[in-house]
Amino acid sequence: MTSMTTTHSVHIASLGCARNDVDSEELAARLEDGGFVLVDDPERAETVVVNTCGFVDQAKKDSIDTLLAAADLKDTAGVKSVVAVGCMAERYGAQLAAELPEADAVLGFDDYAQIADRLRSILGGERHEAHVPRDRRRLLPLTPSARPAAASAVATPGHAPLPEGLAPASGPRPLRRRLGGGPSASLKIASGCDRRCAFCAIPAFRGSYLSRPVREVVSEARWLVEQGVREVFLVSENTSSYGKDLGSEHRLETLLPELAAIDGLDWIRVSYLQPAEIKPSMLAAMLQTPKVVPYFDLSFQHASATVLRRMRRFGSAEAFLALIEQIRRSAPTAGIRSNVIAGFPGETEADVEILRQFIVEANLDVMGVFGYSDEEGTEGATLPDHLPDDEIETRRSMLADLAIEVCESRAAERIGEDVVVLVESVDDDGVVGRAEHQAPETDGVVLLTGAARVGDLVPATVADSVGIDLTAEAK
Repeated sequence: MTSMTTTHSVHIASLGCARNDVDSEELAARLEDGGFVLVDDPERAETVVVNTCGFVDQAKKDSIDTLLAAADLKDTAGVKSVVAVGCMAERYGAQLAAELPEADAVLGFDDYAQIADRLRSILGGERHEAHVPRDRRRLLPLTPSARPAAASAVATPGHAPLPEGLAPASGPRPLRRRLGGGPSASLKIASGCDRRCAFCAIPAFRGSYLSRPVREVVSEARWLVEQGVREVFLVSENTSSYGKDLGSEHRLETLLPELAAIDGLDWIRVSYLQPAEIKPSMLAAMLQTPKVVPYFDLSFQHASATVLRRMRRFGSAEAFLALIEQIRRSAPTAGIRSNVIAGFPGETEADVEILRQFIVEANLDVMGVFGYSDEEGTEGATLPDHLPDDEIETRRSMLADLAIEVCESRAAERIGEDVVVLVESVDDDGVVGRAEHQAPETDGVVLLTGAARVGDLVPATVADSVGIDLTAEAK
């Protein structure tokens, strides 16, 4: 443990996806080890660190708004510095620093290993020179099997070696400090992406695909269980590619049974699967491994084969519906969610009709519908046949309204269904949790009648639905 003569306080505001939340907990561990005291209230912090999201326009706007709100605290509270980290900071670097002088520093992924020293120097009045962004896909070898040997030379959040002196007697703990105390926790199994989807900028600033070894993932899962976690939510940019850089003994099919063997871990949830990469053995492992909940987060993005090809993706409405049918034959009550994009360049009215019909026939539990917008540096921004913004919004709105109707109908179909509910909160408003088909934060909740404690797994019967939320009576 590093010895420090001066203790500083820091608040971490985490925006964006569950992967970002895991990165925030890595930063929290590094800061705590470096002598900082973590505080929940930004007004009580000397430094506010905003872990930004740089994926789409709304996420970037939310990140900037959060940074500006934190900067306002320098006038009304004890905040002395505001620092941007995360995807937006990595993606824009010096440009963000120039355009947002309210932030005292913009730190990239390369700064994470020295985050405590960086914040201390900023508090001391030193000026940090923001990085010039680079394509992080070029930092690791093109061949996946060559990446593990080169990974130690590349800063990749979630893949850091354990610092000396931080291994307790029970074995090494992850470089992570939980910022929440609920019974569910995200567990990063890989970072980056090798796909070249025409609409997505993530690979350029997150880098090439890099898996974590099975033993590291299992070790972190055990540590999470020691912290009171009963459900792990496996996250990455592309979970179906897990292990492709580590050899045949490292695959999702081999990871899931290893996690299932952990005492005290009750639920294992898998996120963000590419439909084109789901092999029969992977599907069987998800459906047959004990503790793996029947939940499928499938990245469809569209249903028209023509649009999917322009997106540099694979599939069709027929192929996707066949996959959904295969899942439901084995697990009729499985939860299935996805996202789609309306208004991609070149999308015709016939393509929209294919997508509309797919939304109806797929009958998913959750379907997010987003309007296309150009992301700088992507192929989509250079394609011909862009649609007017008002037409994109018209299509998005129509499809989103339909998706809401379908998903609410799907929830109503669950009335009378027996479920198991993981209790997440108990207060004056009642008992709230999630069933196996519901992922944290995105897929609705279950309002449970009867007494329970946070972390309990309660058998119940669905009594009613409100939107995509359910009410259930404990048995």
